[in-house]
Amino acid sequence: MLQIPLRKLDRLKPEPAELDRYEMASREDIRALQRERLAWSLRHAYDNVPHYRAKFDAAGVHPDQFRDLPDLAKFPFTLKTDLRDNYPFGMFAVPESQIARIHASSGTTGKPTVVGYTKRDIETWSDVVARSIRAAGGRPGMKVHIAYGYGLFTGGLGAHYGAERLGCTVIPISGGMTERQVQLINDFKPEIIMVTPSYMLAILDEFKKQGLDPRKSSLRVGIFGAEPWTNAMREEIEEAFDLHAVDIYGLSEVMGPGVANECVETKDGLHIWEDHFYPEVINPATGEVLPDGEKGELVFTSLTKEAMPVIRYRTRDLTRLLPGTARSMRRMEKVTGRSDDMMIIRGVNVFPTQIEEKLLTIHDLSLHYQLVLTRDGRMDNMEIQVEARPDASFPAREAATKQLVQSVKDTIGITAAVTVLDPGSIERSVGKAKRIIDRRPKEQI
Repeated sequence: MLQIPLRKLDRLKPEPAELDRYEMASREDIRALQRERLAWSLRHAYDNVPHYRAKFDAAGVHPDQFRDLPDLAKFPFTLKTDLRDNYPFGMFAVPESQIARIHASSGTTGKPTVVGYTKRDIETWSDVVARSIRAAGGRPGMKVHIAYGYGLFTGGLGAHYGAERLGCTVIPISGGMTERQVQLINDFKPEIIMVTPSYMLAILDEFKKQGLDPRKSSLRVGIFGAEPWTNAMREEIEEAFDLHAVDIYGLSEVMGPGVANECVETKDGLHIWEDHFYPEVINPATGEVLPDGEKGELVFTSLTKEAMPVIRYRTRDLTRLLPGTARSMRRMEKVTGRSDDMMIIRGVNVFPTQIEEKLLTIHDLSLHYQLVLTRDGRMDNMEIQVEARPDASFPAREAATKQLVQSVKDTIGITAAVTVLDPGSIERSVGKAKRIIDRRPKEQI
């Protein structure tokens, strides 16, 4: 278990009376509940969504064949393409008149994906996000600064629901208003911030630009999600702001933020709220279900969703399942890579977070970076563009360049070019960071 510094949070662990019923239930009770709810969810999807009925029939399986949790492996996966193929409302399991909220993705990579919620779904969502904020160290009466964004998809609104459900005061703001954001933090004095880790780095830059000490801010807890990030970045942010940085997980297709959350008293992976979401980890190549403890692709089945049940949704996130510690429910290891983000450079699998970990070991380099991919003939090349820290001298930059080239070669196994840029050269995140710039010919990738 990690040694957790006291920092500015007075009480890390919630009192037993504050917890929800199943947070500390026996594994037997949790599994019994999951069997009951999985049977309902499979039947609900089959009876009410033509896509699921056709897919189950094609696979030769029926909800009546589900008897115990391992039986779920007989059922087919749901992919993002299934959602796009059924645009706009083909995945809904209730009449449109019963839908309380509809969200659509931007559709920049094709048809938008659409998700919907009944009023009861929103109640459930509110409950699991409230549980997540409490697990992170939040308590009723605290002020929560939410900067996940209130745009096309679900992050900001889900966080908003949960904060209000817990009894917190919400201070919302959209991404990209960094200067105003720092002002609000100073004037309104929120104890909690919910934001992407990369955008928190932009907020840190703004604190320094305004000549303010981030460690003296009111912030006690940062709840970070929406993109992979490393424990090394956690330590960087915690030290910079003197707060507790915890991880939240969710996908709009599964529910939104609040599917799982780290507990501040342990910070050892995200406890999955297994009373509402059933996790599996599979071999991404074969689809085989892996035993707990083995790393693979995370798959989720919803247990209580009415408007849009999801059956074995492939998340593309890479992790493993572990026993619970602070709670009875199982944990998922912190996601530091997605199959979507994996780059294959001359036969070597590389994730942005691997580069990030190397940057954090070199004092004169910042965490503002991008990976530029190009192709020379048949060979892929990677250039790491990274900003120097403001106090780094020219000789220090040269030394840092050589150190990073060697570190990447020795530990990751690829030869990468490194360009150290002046501070402020790389576009700041206003939400999810854009780490990969792929300039390879599209027809050849």
